Amino acid sequence: MTEPAPLPTVVSRVPPAWLVRVLALLCALMFIALLSVLLSAGDPVAVLLLDHHALPPPNSPFVYPFTIQNLMHLLLFAGFGELFLRWRALRDESALLAGHLLPEDPRVVLQSHDLPAIRARVAGRHDGEQGVLPGLIDLCILQFQSSRSVDQVVSVLNSSLELIAHRVDLCYAMLRYLVWVIPTIGFTGTVIGIALALNLIDPSAGTQPLGEIAQALGVAFYTTLVALIESAILVLLLNLVQTREERVLNQAGHYTLVNLVNRLYAGH
Repeated sequence: MTEPAPLPTVVSRVPPAWLVRVLALLCALMFIALLSVLLSAGDPVAVLLLDHHALPPPNSPFVYPFTIQNLMHLLLFAGFGELFLRWRALRDESALLAGHLLPEDPRVVLQSHDLPAIRARVAGRHDGEQGVLPGLIDLCILQFQSSRSVDQVVSVLNSSLELIAHRVDLCYAMLRYLVWVIPTIGFTGTVIGIALALNLIDPSAGTQPLGEIAQALGVAFYTTLVALIESAILVLLLNLVQTREERVLNQAGHYTLVNLVNRLYAGH
């Protein structure tokens, strides 16, 4: 067996999830504060993005900065934090995939005495959550050493890939919820805005403030507009990151199959 390439530098670990989420919320607060400074109250863009009026709308239950739009901004940045966690995990997995953990010479045949050295290379580089490729290599070697059956190694590899794919899908559960809840909150804000606009109608009055009612109805739909835009941004990024992560998972399985499983020789 030819000597494998030198072991790559240990990849960085994903930062603690709680820290990323706290930083994401702090970034959201900074974003809202920056817009509040740059956009004067009553400016059409400030009303659209922040619901920041020069004079509070009559009967409005929201006092700036406690508005529907700002709540949606917080949820948007929470989604960015979750995406960052997946992106960091994806980057680390890609680095492992490019680390040449297995001999890649097509002439190499792996026998039992070659496997301990390979297993030592991947030791400590997976923990059940991170290090998909080292984990697959370690598991396949253990299965082969215990059974001496390549068929059983293939079966274990396929089962492991299915479990990992399911685990990856579960990691996006919070993101899928945020993609759903942002438009829901936007629609809720629109319903509240319409109800407040209708409260301006006084059946006993001879004339109705049609201008104020029309303006209030226009503002009521801003929450839905902002919600749909932010949800579209999250959906796009979610699909880009998840597609890339699933592709890396498939590449890890293919790499293990081609460079380890297909080269195993049990002997007699």
